[in-house]
Amino acid sequence: MFLEIVTPEAILFSSEVDSISVPGINGEFQMLNNHAPVVSVLKAGEVKIQASNYTIKEKYQNKFSKTTDGKLSLTINSGTLELNDNKAIILAD
Repeated sequence: MFLEIVTPEAILFSSEVDSISVPGINGEFQMLNNHAPVVSVLKAGEVKIQASNYTIKEKYQNKFSKTTDGKLSLTINSGTLELNDNKAIILAD
């Protein structure tokens, strides 16, 4: 599936991914390829991305870290997620 993470400053991430875990207001949940459509409000926490091939612009690399299981992680304060037709968009603060 395709993931795009957008903040008021810039598009931080835009690439194909294998899975995404997000901090939903009712708990963390994960989406895989061909997941049913979802719209959700996100709370403060970590967006975890499993991807084998991605590129992050150099000036935004410091916003991401690696988890102990090798996933890419981005801490957000809040946000909104929309997933439809294998394209996920996260609008994050």
